Amino acid sequence: MNVRRKLLVAAAAATTLALGSGAALAQAYPSKPISIIVSFPPGGDTDALARVFAEKLSARVGQPVVVENKTGASGTIGNSFVAKANPDGYTLLFTPNTMATAPLVLKPGTGAVYDPVNDFTPIILAGTQSLFLVVNSSTGITNLKDFVAAAKSGKVQAFASPGSGSPMHILGEMFNKAAGVKLQQIPYRGSGPAVIDLVSGQVPAFYTTLGPVQQYISNGRLTNIGVADPKRSPLQPNVPTFAEGGVKDAEVGAWQGFAGPKGMPADIVRTLNGHFNEILKMPDVLDRMKTLALIPAGGAPDALAKVVVEHNTRYGKVIKETGIMAD
Repeated sequence: MNVRRKLLVAAAAATTLALGSGAALAQAYPSKPISIIVSFPPGGDTDALARVFAEKLSARVGQPVVVENKTGASGTIGNSFVAKANPDGYTLLFTPNTMATAPLVLKPGTGAVYDPVNDFTPIILAGTQSLFLVVNSSTGITNLKDFVAAAKSGKVQAFASPGSGSPMHILGEMFNKAAGVKLQQIPYRGSGPAVIDLVSGQVPAFYTTLGPVQQYISNGRLTNIGVADPKRSPLQPNVPTFAEGGVKDAEVGAWQGFAGPKGMPADIVRTLNGHFNEILKMPDVLDRMKTLALIPAGGAPDALAKVVVEHNTRYGKVIKETGIMAD
């Protein structure tokens, strides 16, 4: 091959390589807007934190990141939507651990169905939360002993939860069994609507994370009477554990995390996991999480995978034993 021909071949190869690189860059992830699905209404911890992550992720990837609320059927409508979505990284789920238990409480044919363990690609465990029992201050109840007495006397007959099959619902049933009471669950479509009725006195008690009720505890309209952890929360150190209040074997925690549809490419998962881990280091994000009473987690995707399996198994047993079922 003469020199002129070699130069032409080299030039052609360089052009092909450049075009190929350009195509690869054009198709680099993400190349279009990303949707984050939240399966509960605005007003709760999940929605609030999802919007924080959406803003930060958008700034990092240079694409719009939009939060969409797809509510209903104890969160399974939105969760199922994501499970069935194209696993291309453009439809993500930001979810509490309701995702791992809600399908277990739905009657056949009454709600969207998915497998929490096998139908999603875990991306990151964002944070963990404590669950509390909060009452309307007008009840006059200031501690767990008073609450149990009120439940046994009929003064308190029900409790609110963010939805059937939620960690809060499960905690309520575990509390009923441990304390020997029979309070009825009133399920809501998320924490936001439940808090409105709690503060207005429509319901007397609510099992909840701290974020949605913090301001009302601070202004005295609500009273925090117990935490469902083995030890007191550093965010509410004056609030005793259920065990300290005489109610043992009623410990339930909560978490928030990102997942996508089953079959997401590993490189996209790594990209998103890396971005979210960096976002979890940002001071303003940490401040917001503290406001919502979330303890940052982060790490590799398998941390979320493990907690989904654990909660699906452990609370699945409780659901079966107590007969929890969505209406």
